[in-house]
Amino acid sequence: MKIGHVGLLIAIIAFGVICGPRAFAQQHKHVMMSTDVAADTPSPVAQADQPTKPSAGTQASPAAMPMSSHAPTIFTLRTGIAEGRVVFIGIGGDIDRQINPTLIVHEGETVQVNLINGEGAQHDVVVDQYAARSAIVSGKNASSTFSFVASKVGEFDYFCSIPGHRQAGMEGLLRVMLGSRGEMESTAADVTRDPADLPPPIGPRQPQVVRVDMETIELKGQLDDKTVYTYWTFNGKVPGPFVRVRVGDTVEVHLKNREDSLMIHSVDFHGATGPGGGAEFTQTDPGTETVVTFKALVPGIFVYHCATPSVPNHITNGMYGLLLVEPEGGLPQVDREFYVMQGEIYTVEPFGTPGDQEMDYEKLVGERPEYFLFNGSVGSLTRAHPLYASVGETVRIFFGVGGPNFTSSFHVIGEIFDHVYPLGSVTAPPLTGVQTVSVPPGGATIVDFKIDRASRYTLVDHALSRAERGLVGFLKVDGPENDDIMHAGPAKP
Repeated sequence: MKIGHVGLLIAIIAFGVICGPRAFAQQHKHVMMSTDVAADTPSPVAQADQPTKPSAGTQASPAAMPMSSHAPTIFTLRTGIAEGRVVFIGIGGDIDRQINPTLIVHEGETVQVNLINGEGAQHDVVVDQYAARSAIVSGKNASSTFSFVASKVGEFDYFCSIPGHRQAGMEGLLRVMLGSRGEMESTAADVTRDPADLPPPIGPRQPQVVRVDMETIELKGQLDDKTVYTYWTFNGKVPGPFVRVRVGDTVEVHLKNREDSLMIHSVDFHGATGPGGGAEFTQTDPGTETVVTFKALVPGIFVYHCATPSVPNHITNGMYGLLLVEPEGGLPQVDREFYVMQGEIYTVEPFGTPGDQEMDYEKLVGERPEYFLFNGSVGSLTRAHPLYASVGETVRIFFGVGGPNFTSSFHVIGEIFDHVYPLGSVTAPPLTGVQTVSVPPGGATIVDFKIDRASRYTLVDHALSRAERGLVGFLKVDGPENDDIMHAGPAKP
């Protein structure tokens, strides 16, 4: 880079620092739209719920195009100097390290843009045709975020509005594609456990011997759109199979480790009394089978997981599930039951990096996950397997945390739990009218609620930053939208 160019760049940035805010205020009148948290791209089904989109060239009002604040497509840009220019540099995902990257989204998606100041001069980012912009960030590492709904199809500029910065190189392209985003691109196996995949209630019957067959399978699975990870699983899915017995049953577990496995695996049932919850008797070499039998002495909802060293390594790779020991006579009847578990994955590369990702042991023991997930993958409960119900139905969610490290503050946005069985106990009276329930790693709970209004409800951990690392799900409810419960605008006379 020539000395003259360096001097010009410094002069441009200095001018922007001194004159930028006032000049910006004189030249632009943008409406800034903020967002709470983010996660995965919306599913086509979720988008179908949105009203008809405005025609190109018109601005979507909040009433006409509601923002899905918990499911945006996220882009992170850092300001910097590269190739003799002041530029935006992409961080993470498909735009990682790209200069002024093209941001590709689909019609109807909520777009979140994060701006990080990389060198200390004043900057912002503006999408002029959408009347959307960030705040001005002045100090190094200062950041701002904004969001908007991609209601217009076409190609639109984004740029820094500080005088001289766009001309110096701070501009890129937003491309809005026609139609909704397709299903998650599949380059590896779908390891996601459908939350509706669980056996029916047992109800009143006498205790008996229940055989449970489990196979440990190591396979490459789809972690994110273009990200593949080697999972270790029970029966090829995350979480493992939902095991359902009643108190007093004798449970005979056959654990087979597939022949092509590299690792020894085992299973520890928190609902079993005995050495290692069964792990001592089920350390199973590849190509072999072990058997353990235990008595279901205590009713409740319990986690099970692999207990072969390194135990957190086996758990983070997907080896966890739930065991329900029903009380005598069973649980109160509901219309729909779902099976959801939360876990973490610790990859070498940052969240969203495409390609085949490996586990990072230092991040694991340092408790620095790249991904927080429901049922094993990003988009598992939004695009791949959302939960479905109808107005008037009662819903039960069996929720557990495989972890291995983080407590969940489980919450369904827009709903209140009618009954919560704290810490998985079904012998004590349930709590009523609960907003959020804490579930520790290796713990579980049961929540029940009745659906009174049609909507799309969002499952989150209310440590909401985790939604931006994959932890989000949808409960889609069909039926009437009861305005007496909630409606836009003032109270009706």
